[in-house]
Amino acid sequence: MSVAGAAADRARLPIVVIGAGPVGLAAAAHLIERGESFVLLEAGATVAAAVREWAHVRLFSPWSIVTDSAAVRLLEATGWPAPDAAALPFGHELVSDYLEPLAALPAIAAALRLNTEVLAVTRDGADKTRSRRRDRSPFVLRVRDADGVVEELAARAVIDASGTWRTPNPIGAGGLPPLGSEADGVSALLETAMPDVLGPARARFAGRSVAVVGSGHSATNTLLALATLARDEPETRLHWVIRGASAARSYGSDADELPARGAIGSRLRRLVESGAITLHERFGITALEELDGALRVHGRRAGEPVTLDVDRLVAATGFRPDLGVLRELRIELDDIVEAPRALAPLIDPNLHSCGSVPAHGEAELRHPEGDVYIVGMKSYGRAPTFLLATGYEQVRSVVARLAGDHESARLVQLVLPETGVCNTDDAGDAGGDACCADPAPVRVELSLSRP
Repeated sequence: MSVAGAAADRARLPIVVIGAGPVGLAAAAHLIERGESFVLLEAGATVAAAVREWAHVRLFSPWSIVTDSAAVRLLEATGWPAPDAAALPFGHELVSDYLEPLAALPAIAAALRLNTEVLAVTRDGADKTRSRRRDRSPFVLRVRDADGVVEELAARAVIDASGTWRTPNPIGAGGLPPLGSEADGVSALLETAMPDVLGPARARFAGRSVAVVGSGHSATNTLLALATLARDEPETRLHWVIRGASAARSYGSDADELPARGAIGSRLRRLVESGAITLHERFGITALEELDGALRVHGRRAGEPVTLDVDRLVAATGFRPDLGVLRELRIELDDIVEAPRALAPLIDPNLHSCGSVPAHGEAELRHPEGDVYIVGMKSYGRAPTFLLATGYEQVRSVVARLAGDHESARLVQLVLPETGVCNTDDAGDAGGDACCADPAPVRVELSLSRP
């Protein structure tokens, strides 16, 4: 619906969901069950565009907790063959066996707009500073399609499930890109998180010296896959760079309630202890330099300069939210985590312990700007360890609130599997790393043991 005349009848406008990944599609499923009209906007050419970029990764969460309840109900009504609840799917299976069939449901397909990038969200006729009649004005989303055509859409509410995959954290110790990182010779030697080193990217890594930067699951997955590559290509040398004083948190625990998540940390520990991976602790990267086709990594450790020479570097330091599109809305975010203020203390890596997140929903995601919600991985801001089950409960609660069912919105239930690892002194380092949606390594069958 166009913006013209929309203010006169805001209640009839659709709810706009930004992002057609797992959480955005779950929001669509709940909106269908509630009988709410909606538009689903996806910047990519397909649904789950980000998931497809880590399609080679096996999730460490089973099918039972990576599917949404409303989505499953809609799919089962069509005769959809549900996967084995206990199996651990690869990213490509999550897409082909769940997300694509979900997106193909007529009620979702009719509301889905691909290749539609959201440029900005505001209120009709009111910038951030204007208060008069603000809550009566519809939202306006300025969007651009694949042909570069820009238009505006009106909405009565906005659910931002756009994720963080397109905005990785810089690898510099101070949260900025290292000096020299944008030089052509340097940028050609840098890789983003979770390249398929056993597939199409193999030639870039085989027989090379590789540094992986980060201490989260994306770094762990990459290191395990590289270790498998090194078994077949013995000249491959592996370095693991973290800014914290210890890798203990990355190693996980045998008490992890998701066994596959705990197992990948145990495998990583054994690789480090065997010397297959060289660990560089307390390494704060300050600059990058290209030398004869190789990369010199400059840093500081305990105030002293250090360097590391490698052929390629994988940046796996997590992600951060792109908040620019929401600039004209009254969004209240925590100063540290950049998550909704009421949610932040529950997930702040400086406070959060043992992998457990209390149940939370619409109330914790609410902003001064009514009827706009950030959900899914983007709701976690810069905090790590987001699980899909969290996002599904978030959108269930949010949609209930938008549909006027306040009681259901308040009754949130979320029981997440604990990691078995409580906070260490490296919480700040762990907080810089996040993973997409529960990944654990692909085709990794190490002799020492097997995202």
